[in-house]
Amino acid sequence: MSDESQHWAPRDPSGAAAAPGSHQGEPPGNSGKNRKDRKDRKDRKNSRERRTGWRRVIPTWRMALGTVLGLAVLLGVGIFAAYRLVDIPAANAAATAQSNVYLYRDGSVIARDGDVNREKVKLSQVPPTVRQAVLAAEDRDFYSDDRAVDVKAMVRAGWNTVTGKGKQGGSTITQQYVKNYYLGQERTVLRKAKEAIIAVKLNREETKDQIFEGYLNTSYFGRNAYGIQAAAQAYYGKNVEELTTAEGAYLASLLNAPSAYDVVAHPDNEPAAQRRWNYVLDGMVKEDWLDAAERATTEFPTPGETKPSTGLSGQRGYIVQAVEDYLNRRGILDEKTLATGGYRITTTLDKAKQDAFVKAVDTNVMSRTSAERKADRNVRVGGASIVPATGEVVALYGGIDYTKQYVSNATRRDYQVGSIFKPFVLTSAVVNDSTTQDGERITPNTVYDGANKRMVVGVQGPTDYAPANEDDVDYGDITVRTATDKSVNSVYAQMAQDVGPGKVRDTAVALGIPTDTPDLTASPSIALGTANASVLDMTEAYATLADHGRHGRHVLVEKVTKDGTEIELPERTTDQAVSREAADTTTAVLRSVVEGGTGTAAQAVGRPAVGKTGTAEEDRAAWFAGYTPDLATVVAVMGQNPKTGAQTPLYGALGLPRVNGGGAPAETWAAYTEAALRSSPAQEFDLETAPGSDEEDEPPLDEDSDGSTDPSSSSEPTTGPSGTTPSSPAGDSTDTGGTDTGGTNGTAGATGGSGETGSTGGTGGDGDSGGDGRGDGGSVQGVRGPGFPGDRTV
Repeated sequence: MSDESQHWAPRDPSGAAAAPGSHQGEPPGNSGKNRKDRKDRKDRKNSRERRTGWRRVIPTWRMALGTVLGLAVLLGVGIFAAYRLVDIPAANAAATAQSNVYLYRDGSVIARDGDVNREKVKLSQVPPTVRQAVLAAEDRDFYSDDRAVDVKAMVRAGWNTVTGKGKQGGSTITQQYVKNYYLGQERTVLRKAKEAIIAVKLNREETKDQIFEGYLNTSYFGRNAYGIQAAAQAYYGKNVEELTTAEGAYLASLLNAPSAYDVVAHPDNEPAAQRRWNYVLDGMVKEDWLDAAERATTEFPTPGETKPSTGLSGQRGYIVQAVEDYLNRRGILDEKTLATGGYRITTTLDKAKQDAFVKAVDTNVMSRTSAERKADRNVRVGGASIVPATGEVVALYGGIDYTKQYVSNATRRDYQVGSIFKPFVLTSAVVNDSTTQDGERITPNTVYDGANKRMVVGVQGPTDYAPANEDDVDYGDITVRTATDKSVNSVYAQMAQDVGPGKVRDTAVALGIPTDTPDLTASPSIALGTANASVLDMTEAYATLADHGRHGRHVLVEKVTKDGTEIELPERTTDQAVSREAADTTTAVLRSVVEGGTGTAAQAVGRPAVGKTGTAEEDRAAWFAGYTPDLATVVAVMGQNPKTGAQTPLYGALGLPRVNGGGAPAETWAAYTEAALRSSPAQEFDLETAPGSDEEDEPPLDEDSDGSTDPSSSSEPTTGPSGTTPSSPAGDSTDTGGTDTGGTNGTAGATGGSGETGSTGGTGGDGDSGGDGRGDGGSVQGVRGPGFPGDRTV
């Protein structure tokens, strides 16, 4: 093949003419193809130039790639610069944290708390299984993985936080140590970035053992305990070297939620704490740190009572505990941040009212106990008081002494509330315009069958639920008003069924009972108070009734400052939780409970008041909940074994056969409320009741020749199922306390238990509301008898 055929070149322009049909500068025979190529390139160029409409805003792949590469370069440069600029700082101020100061509303000091309780130990002092328990709980790959930062966990935690799935740390042990020791607890992007950078640097400069030792000594375990040694002392009263595997696993569990998993302070959270404890032990087995057989025999190690400093004695520790829970639950300050100290917290508590509450409990309960009576060792008291119009908690009684009894009886949620729940059923009936099975609208004057153990009937027929009345008394046909006065279980269970248990539950929640209250179950038994709401919960709900159905969450903290800077608090909002007619109708009915029902002891307040008595199942707690127009207060006397923590009946306590709501609780309520409002003018209730709620005229009671009232002539039934006179039906007090014997000295016998005797007049019987067993007793008061007053939930 010739050179010309292999290397074609166009002729010189001055030479011979080009071949016919060809173009100068093109190979012979390719002119058509080349023209087409040039046309295609021109069309593509014109197409790019003609991008119009929505296509103009979409970047080309070249632009997108360039942007990504540019950002990657910038990010890399930024990380490199940050790594060079951020040094490992000195330890933060948490190592020398200040005290928190808690104040009454008037500025006087309640308590000082928050001095860091920490005792550093060497890693070698911590038993291997305790170390492994912490690793199983917090970072199982700490020793096997050289990473200091878990990027995937951080991204996942950030995404969950942004999408509203809750705040999550997503941190390794190294990161947590950096946060505890060098930085702080604030949740900001800047702090998180610094934490990651310092963690990477620290991981290169210190060994894993050094980092782990620092982490164990700086972590917060609750009970004001910083570090594993302080935690061992706070929860088990021993040094860290003596901790068992089970105890170490429990302390490791606390790192996730120190306050929530303290099963002594929050016994209702024990199931959650045990789940976390099991998670830790199962993780140890999975990592071959614990033998499966040993795991199977390991039992949950319930920690001991805390041993707080004497600076938290009396009511001070309970108040501090309640304030810390309040700040944490409301999202104002979490417990770890608060534990760093330096906060000045002004509460809504009124010092004069707080002192009055303590005095009322001492006078009406504690002074009646005796060291020689075994039952008196189990007596516990809880109380709370709220101003209805503002929701401010002005007094809080947690127990005899925080240094002797750690759990606050004002905020615990493990005792049944009993019959003080019944008013919520009536409120719900009015709210929902409920009717009986016969289609009659439910009002205070609606008549129900009050027979003992009457089967509750639903739309589909009998429900197999037949609650007993107090002392198995048959009342026959009685009105809702009278059933409230006498706390008749059979009537209220049926009424809850008629209203709808779910609606009753909704009404209780609207009034202020938390939705997660244990045993707040939508069934007819809800009417009898099977729910385990706290004293403070019930006070908030009753304050809603007192404020004509307007509800707002209670307020315990008025102001918080640190270093002179005030911390923003959430604004309290209110809404019309239930109609005014419903709330006021309930108030009107509760007024008769105080005037002539089971709560007559509350009359000692000396001003218009309403209330309701209640007794938990097996008499494990006795309640009185009541209010004036300007103050709502709840008092509970509870039975609890001081050694085992088990709930116990109050039989024999305070020298009485049985403690009931109309006794010591109502008396304490009256004494406190009278003192708290002594300087305020009495207010009348301004009520707007629902139609048909007016109190009907009752037949007048016959009077004896000596001026005493004969209960046998009352319009209320006084005969039991066998025709005998009942013993104070449902705890009614003065007008059903046994049978009048016309002035002879005698005992009530079957009709009133062992009632009072009097030198003149009739037997005193066993009235409820006086709390000391005194009935009417004729013209001369007799000697207290061991009757059985009360309105017990059966």
